[in-house]
Parts: sequence; structure tokens; C-alpha cells
Amino acid sequence: MTRTLLALSLACALGPAFATSAPDAVAPADTKSDTPMQVRQLGTVDVTAALDQARNALSPDTGSSQYVIDQQAIAQLPLGQSTPLNQVLLQAPGVVQDSYGGLHVRGDHGNLQYRINGVIIPESISGFGQALDARTIRSVKLLDGALPAQYGLRTAAVVDITTKSGHQLGNGGSVGITGGSFGTLNPNVSLWGSSDRWSAFFTANYLESDAGIENPTASRKPIHDHTNQVKSFGDVSYLIDADTRLSFLFGSANNRFEIPNVPGQQPQFGYLDRTAFDSALLDARQNETTRFGVLALQGKLGGSTDYQVSLGQRYTDVDYMPDRVGELMFNGVASNVTRSNRASTLQADFATPLGDAHTLRYGLYGSFERAGSGNDAWVFPADADGGQTSTTPIEILDASRLTAKTWSAYVQDEWSLNEAWTLNLGLRGDRYRLTRTESQLSPRIGLVWQATGSTVVHAGYARYFTPPATEMITSENIARFDGTTNAVPDLGNNTPLAERSDYFDAGVQQSLGAWTFGLDAYYRKVHRLQDEGQFGSALVYSTFNYAQGRVKGAEFTVNYAQGPLSAYFNLAASKAIGERIITSQYNFDPDDLAYVNDHYIHLDHDQKLASSGGVSYALDERTRIGADYLFGSGLRRDGAVPNGDHLPAYFQLNLSVSHDFDFGRFGDLHTQLAVLNALDRSYELRDGSGIGVGAPQFGPRRGVYLSLQKDF
Repeated sequence: MTRTLLALSLACALGPAFATSAPDAVAPADTKSDTPMQVRQLGTVDVTAALDQARNALSPDTGSSQYVIDQQAIAQLPLGQSTPLNQVLLQAPGVVQDSYGGLHVRGDHGNLQYRINGVIIPESISGFGQALDARTIRSVKLLDGALPAQYGLRTAAVVDITTKSGHQLGNGGSVGITGGSFGTLNPNVSLWGSSDRWSAFFTANYLESDAGIENPTASRKPIHDHTNQVKSFGDVSYLIDADTRLSFLFGSANNRFEIPNVPGQQPQFGYLDRTAFDSALLDARQNETTRFGVLALQGKLGGSTDYQVSLGQRYTDVDYMPDRVGELMFNGVASNVTRSNRASTLQADFATPLGDAHTLRYGLYGSFERAGSGNDAWVFPADADGGQTSTTPIEILDASRLTAKTWSAYVQDEWSLNEAWTLNLGLRGDRYRLTRTESQLSPRIGLVWQATGSTVVHAGYARYFTPPATEMITSENIARFDGTTNAVPDLGNNTPLAERSDYFDAGVQQSLGAWTFGLDAYYRKVHRLQDEGQFGSALVYSTFNYAQGRVKGAEFTVNYAQGPLSAYFNLAASKAIGERIITSQYNFDPDDLAYVNDHYIHLDHDQKLASSGGVSYALDERTRIGADYLFGSGLRRDGAVPNGDHLPAYFQLNLSVSHDFDFGRFGDLHTQLAVLNALDRSYELRDGSGIGVGAPQFGPRRGVYLSLQKDF
């Protein structure tokens, strides 16, 4: 096998809940089902089902890999619907966990695209707050590999969420609470309903905990790590006629975090006449806010062309508030860092069948972003060697605003060659303008072979163009810090560049009775490889580029589902390397830059092996027990060379039991008891070393949580 197909990947699923599936067009039967049913009478249930089916026809995944998790699968996780979205996605193959809730899919740092009901939701500023709630999810697909031309810009994976709706659920609601270890309290409420042509779904929850961010020490309970979070989501739709639906999606997240402390540290600088400071008493905080709204019109043109057109806006900001005296004494700089971004978007997708063998899909996307960054920094005067020359701090103000414009267009043809073969050909164009204009035409090709009734083979190639995340770019005036304890050398280009890559993917899926197996291989050759690092005290990421990179990996999954028992297993192997840092060099140690300039190194988020799995068993109609686990061979840390070693491997086991109690006229009360990290193994996600790595972070210690939920 050639080097371009060294990686192997296999997807697995948990019964009807977790499902690895082949592309929609693998079998003629599936292709036919993409044609929406014709509804002549305005019966809201039938019309809604037809429109949902038409919306799926607008979003093909021919030739790519997909992993489906539905609401039943989420309910079977130890925390059920209280599970954070990033923890839900960790059940998919090839997904690796990182600190601050970060995820890496197939060797990428982030680069995830989120869609809700087919509509792109612009990403939020990097941080550690989860803006989306698992309670909104009817099903979620993780799409990766060689994606069709419809998908671009953020291409490590597409997180495609289908939300619950009033037409699906009827009229009712749910109220519940989860509480347990580390002062966790998480009440929630959901309401849904439909009336004639109207449908609505709304959910909100509040979370407080004394373990908001990963603990920087191995202690059981972190110091100064309280969080308060409020999240909400709504979906209101109106059926204009049998072929047309108007929907409004909206959501918000307001998250407040204390930054956890490491006791026993010694100050490196003096402040006025003060020389001592207890590091356990530092009081740094970070606030994150996200709001979004999307108005979408879905319908049919000329009786055959399905369309969905949407207008959206997302606003997000981060505010890091330092402990001024403490951070000056420990770091020589205390910065109040603010970042904000407002993105206005237009998206239009169309699908037109051309005879029995072809489906033409085409569309466009536009984004207009205004991003702001501010840095109110206090530093000490310093000599040429960086030595403190005065204990009286000085203030340096730095602020910038950026405007970015993105335009994209695509066209693709899904061609059913015969009953066994489907070919998807596409071309995508992207144009990104910030301080400079970058653009690319990207061909895509995907081929699916239905070898037998139980065997599906796919292969694909995609050319990708990935602009830098505008909200992560700062244009700091480095020269302002000359002669201070925050001075850094200006070593080159400080504006990140768009990434360009060639992606090859091939795989097979085999069903044998109650078993499903899958295998997938991928290789990515990258120019101007983008990576992200946490630089400074604020817990937000900034983008930089390697001149070139290579990413390859392997994923194996197996799924079993029969009767009361279901189980899944994922195993992924990957390798991600890069050479020569060409942007934002001021963030790095000059010795590291010199080494990386002519040597390939592992990316800081590279992890050789990752595995997840779980089992669920229904003892009877009301009682279920389950277990799942996460395994990782360890992210990178410095060794003899930058990122030259990896952290020790870790294994986290989670257990759960649920039971529905019958209280007669009161109805059923759902209860679920979860034990996370049941073995209480202390493990380190990061040790603070490595290219672009901030403070150490440890995984969660053992926690016991009880959930109560009542539907009405």
C-alpha cells in the first residue's frame, strides 16, 4: 500500500444509539429515499417529516466517513443529557481530548465546523466554555475524511447537529437536576410543543461547580476553580405551506471561571516593597459570552429543487482579568486581555435531481467578521538582559480591530453509475480577505462501492483551504514592550496564513449479523499547517503556522447490538508532524525556533493511540447499567527536542446505573447514578512543556453524580 494510504480507520457504534454509517448514496435504496415525499395536504407531521428528509438531501457525505450519535446514545452515557458536548464527541473514533475541553480530530488542533439543522454556526473564541447543550440534540453526525465540496473552511470534522422539535415530541416539557462531587449543581428545564403550523423547542440550564477547569496539580480538589454557567437554546419554526418552512434558531452561553492555582510557587519579581506572595491566593478570572441567531428558509423551487437559505449572526467575547499584583510578581506581566468577534453570515444550499442518475448540488456561503482585541498590560522596566530594574510597574495599552471577509461557492454532482457504484465530483472556491487576500479552487472526488448487501467501500480525495480563525488573531505592537519584563523579539510575520492541504481517504465497512466493523485510511499533506497555542496567562488560543506538515492515522471500530446488550469499541492511531514555524514567531523560544527551522517535530496535540468504548445492558424495561472508558497514550511534551516526548498513558473508566421509578398519577421519575473515573486514577493531560503549551492540566478525579429528570 502506498504511503498516502498508510492510515487505517474503523468506525463503531453502540446499538441503535451509536452508528457508523456509510455515505447516504452508497446504495440505490438510500439514494431514492433522499427524494422527499410529496405532501399535498398541510398535515404538520407529514410536512415536517418531508422537509426534514429534504434537508438531509441537501447535505450529502458521499465518500466521507461519518459517525452518528442519537439522543438514546446520549441518554446511555454516564451523565446522560448532562454530558458536555465535547464528552459526547469523545465517543467517536479518532477524537482525542485535550485541556480546556479541547478536541483533536485526526491530528488537527481544532478546526471543527458546527452545523445546526444544516446551518453553519460560526465558531466561538477559543476557551473552555461549552456553548452548546446535549439536551438540544436529536442526533449528531461527526463527518470527517475527504468531504464533498459542500463542506469547507473548517474541515478537520463537521459536527452536524439535528435538534429536537415540537412536531417530533408533541406538547410537553422536562425538568431535572444533576448534582454531586466538587460542588456540582446543574438544574435544567426544557419546553416543547406544536400548534397547527407552529413548532417550538426550548431548553436552558445552569451549572455551578468547584472544578470548572482542569486542575493544574495532581490534588483531588483544585484550588480557586469555581465556575458558574448559564446556557440556553431555542428553535421556533413555522410551516408556510406544504413545501416551505421558516425557522429561527437562537442560543446563548454566559460562562464565568476562576483560574485554578498552583500552591508553593515562588515570586520571580518584586512589587514596590513586597517580595512574598502566596500563589494559592491568586485571584485570576475569565468570562466568556456567546450569542447566536439564525433565520432559515427551507423549501422547494419548481417542484424539484430543494433549497435552504439562512441569515445568521454570532457574537462572542472573552475577558481575562488577572490578579495584577500576583501575576506581576510571578510572571513580570499582568494583562487584562479582551477579545471579541461578531460574525454575520449568509448561506444558501440547493439540490436538483437530473434524471435518475444525477443529483446536482450547489450553493454559496459568505461571512463578514469584526474582531477586536485589547491588552491592558502592567509590566516592570527591565534591562537588555530582561532583568528587573524597578519594582514600580508601568501600564502599556494595546488594542486593535480586524475586519475579515469570506466568500465560498461550490458545485457538485452525485452520479449513480449503477446499482453498486456512486461517484461524487465537486469543485469549491474559497476567498478570504484580512490584511491580505488568499483564495483557492479545491477539487473533490468521492467514490462509493456497495460491494455486497453488507459491505461498503469508499475512497476520496479533497483539496482543502482553511483560513486562520479571525477571532484568534491579535496584531499586538511588540515594540511597545521593549525594555520591559514582557519584551519579546520580533522574529518575522505576525499574521497567520491560510492552510492548504491535500487529503486522501479510503475505508470499508462490514456488517455481520449483530456486528458492524469498519476500517478507514487517511493521509494529509499540508502547506502552511495551522496550529494553536496558549501564550501568556489568558486561557485563550492564538494561531501560528508551520511551513509544512504531514498527518496520517488509523481508526478501527466495532459495534455489537442485539437484544438488551449493546457495545462499541474504537481504536485510533495517528501521527502529526510539522516543520519550520513561519508566523507569530515572537511567541516562541529562539532555541526552539532554530531547531524546528530544519527539523520535523511532533505537533503538541499529536497522540499516537486513542481508544474509547462502552457497554450498556438493560436489566429490564426500567433499569439499565453501563460503562464506558477513554484511553490515550499521552499528548506531547518536551524531551531532548521540542515536543520530543509524550506524557504517560491514561485510562479513565466511567460507570452508571439508571432506573425509572413509577409514582402512579405523578408518572415516571428517571434517575441516573454516575461514577466518573471510578478507579480514581490521576493522570496528566499536559505538563506545561511543549510548543504552544500553557500550564499543566490533570484529568478529573473520581466523582459521583445523581441525576433526576421528570417529563411532563
